[in-house]
Amino acid sequence: MFEYMGDRISNAIKNIRGLGKITEDNISDAIREIRMALLEADVNYEVVKEFVRNVKEKALGMDVSKSLKPDELFIKLVKDELVTLLGNDYVPLETSKNPTIAMLVGLQGSGKTTTVGKLANMLRKKYKKNPLLVACDVYRPAAIDQLVSIGKELNIKVFSKGNINPVDIISEALVYAKENNHDYIIIDTAGRLHIDENLMDELVNINEYAKPDEILLVIDAMMGQDAINVINGFNNKLPLTGAILTKMDGNTKGGVALSVRHLTNIPIKFLGNSEKMDGLSEFYPERMAERILDMGDILSIAEKVSDVINEDEAKDLAKKMQRGKYDLEDFLTNLRQIKKLGPLENMLKMIPGARKMGLNNVNINPKDFAHIEAIILSMTPYERKHPEVLKNTRKLRISKGSGRSVEEINRLLKQFEQMKVMMKQMSNGNMKLPF
Repeated sequence: MFEYMGDRISNAIKNIRGLGKITEDNISDAIREIRMALLEADVNYEVVKEFVRNVKEKALGMDVSKSLKPDELFIKLVKDELVTLLGNDYVPLETSKNPTIAMLVGLQGSGKTTTVGKLANMLRKKYKKNPLLVACDVYRPAAIDQLVSIGKELNIKVFSKGNINPVDIISEALVYAKENNHDYIIIDTAGRLHIDENLMDELVNINEYAKPDEILLVIDAMMGQDAINVINGFNNKLPLTGAILTKMDGNTKGGVALSVRHLTNIPIKFLGNSEKMDGLSEFYPERMAERILDMGDILSIAEKVSDVINEDEAKDLAKKMQRGKYDLEDFLTNLRQIKKLGPLENMLKMIPGARKMGLNNVNINPKDFAHIEAIILSMTPYERKHPEVLKNTRKLRISKGSGRSVEEINRLLKQFEQMKVMMKQMSNGNMKLPF
């Protein structure tokens, strides 16, 4: 997502480095390159024209101070304009009412039903809500079954009544929610292959009856420019409160994300970035602009880590590192925590300069984690605490128990010892940087 466009923009800005001041002549190539990068990413032509004009006018109207170099000033201008394009401020989901009602709408194939599950999962984890999923897609074959299956996977209740009027389903669901203390109701509505009058009439009826606090349009980010027409089509009939862009982890240019807010004034609230049930992230315009420009997204990494790592455990671990007491039992705990963070490749991409370091192309095989886990679990608790006792006979036993070779065990132990040394140096502030 955005990688090619971001690289093109970053390379354009590099050419300004070393200039004494910004003039129309010396930024013309950079402006042209940025324009092409945005157009190739499928950003709306009118949006591109306005973006480039704003950057150029602001760049030529500013003096380069002694503390700022031309390329630093220019990249700041580009970042600020990207943030503006993406909507400026983070727009949170409504969660304060009891119950809060959210209605998800969209075309068929946009990933709406899956997104219902992802949203419910996030609401339960982050906001401690007790969500109820309401199945109102009574037309698509197996739509209700799909939602019920998602509910079972997440252990979240799904309310369904079969093929009856969606308004009647919602009426009964509201009573059920009150009786069973559900404080967040998410309505999964029917989709169509294209916008039609029957679909809109049904959604209008649901909106008038349920009076949802959130009406979220689920959009396939791979639609490109046509997504704007879809948003406007829904927004003309429904008071949309936000958009959710799905399939942002796929082969998408990402241009729709840069066009949506500017052309429709509908805020992007979430991005779907994996097929897993935790693959939904809140949309922060500034963080996204920084990721496009390869500045990283440390705040998102910190949030993900805080979800799976207890603060007290982290402090205990830091003390162990300082004392050199970090052992394979601790390592196994950390390994399991890392697995909960989702694909590690996605985390690496959020590190500042990730594309420059090639971290965006790193592939980590989940089986490697499983092999390490098998080796450690084949050790006795004493061996995990005291890996120095692992001689050949013990390694042979561990090899048979884990199904991994002695060479792999030796490699793991060597890497673990190197990591321990590095961790101790870092925790004591003695780490020498490699530059």
